[in-house]
Order: sequence, then C-alpha cells, then structure tokens
Amino acid sequence: MRIAVLGTGPVGQAVAAGLAGLGHQVTVGTRDVEATMARTEPDMFGNPPFRQWRQQHPGIGAGTLADAAAGAELVVNATNGTGSVAALEAAGEENLAGKVLIDIANLLDFSRGMPPSLLVSDTDSLAEQIQRRFPAARVVKTLNTVNAYLMVDPGQLAGGDHTVFVCGDDAAAKAQVTGLLRSFGWSDVIDLGDITTARGPEMYVSLWLRIYGLGSPMFNIKVIR
Repeated sequence: MRIAVLGTGPVGQAVAAGLAGLGHQVTVGTRDVEATMARTEPDMFGNPPFRQWRQQHPGIGAGTLADAAAGAELVVNATNGTGSVAALEAAGEENLAGKVLIDIANLLDFSRGMPPSLLVSDTDSLAEQIQRRFPAARVVKTLNTVNAYLMVDPGQLAGGDHTVFVCGDDAAAKAQVTGLLRSFGWSDVIDLGDITTARGPEMYVSLWLRIYGLGSPMFNIKVIR
C-alpha cells in the first residue's frame, strides 16, 4: 500500500520505518523538504536530525505534505498536534478526500513547561476537529496512547498483551486500520465507537504523561474484560 506519513519527528520516523518494514511504500511529508534536510542539529528531545535518519532508511521517500498525500492510498497524521489542522490543510483537502486518515497526534500545550496540558478535552478532541475540517476524509484515531516504538512493535512489552483503541465514524475505515494494527502485532484492539469517543484516549494522555514522569515510556494499559 502507498502510505503518506505526515511529520518528520520521532513519531513520524518510527511509524514510517515500521510501515516500510511491513513492505508498504512509504513517503514522509514535510512542509519544506529542503529546509528539513538541511537541519543538522538534534531535535528538542535530542534525537538526530531527519537527514541522518533518512540516510539510514533510503527506501522511504520524502516530499512536501501535498505531494506525499496526493500519491498515497492512506495518510497518517504524525504532526505536532497544535499544527495538525494547518499541516493537513497544506497537504490539501482534495488529497485527503475519500482516504483513510489515521490521526495519532495529541493536542498538547507546552507553553507552561512540563508536563504539558491538554488544549481541548471533555467536549471536543483533535480527531473531531480534523474530521470537521476535512469531512470527506475517513478519520480514525488510534495509537496516541503509547510511545512511538510500541506503536509499531507492541511485542516489546508483555509479549504484546496490552490494549490499543480505534475511534471513528467510518466502520470500513476502522476495519482497515485494525488490520494494519494487527500487522504490527496488536492483538487487543478495542473499537470505542464514533469519532467523539476519541476524547477518551486523548484525555488519557494526561495520565500517560504522569506515569512517564516516574521513569520509562515503555508501558501501556490492558483492558481486562
């Protein structure tokens, strides 16, 4: 499958590499390819610049947000949540129409330091904002409740015996995303319901951040039922 991963940060890199490892044709989208490739300094988390990662993954393409989305059958939003809607606008509404759009971003406010707070909660979510802005896209919220490495390799923790969620209005889109999650190794995928249920996984991130503050990001929850 041709997949566009929008976002060049550690989440986008991990997801792009994971998808390419499954045999998908992956293109990473960024606002300005030349500027992104010219960066030589580590990111805010100390990760190597994108150009170094790209050298290690020569089979993964890179292009503008619009070019990546236009050529894709499925699109992954791995951009910073505060800029996700603008990034998707740059990708082009026409390039998203009719396509499954996997939203793995979190709408976090770092303006007052760590840990960040949520910019929306209870009555709205980033996934809903994206679905409202791009009504012809088939938005599915998933994977925002775990760190980037577990997203694509859940077997690293407890043999993969833990839970991930999907939320969205389109049943066929959720089924397709569930299949993709299972190809990563996710065995426990819970469909929470329509796109408004994305509020739950997005608000859970506040708890995730507190647990992360105790040590390692390599953890998740298991829903016993």
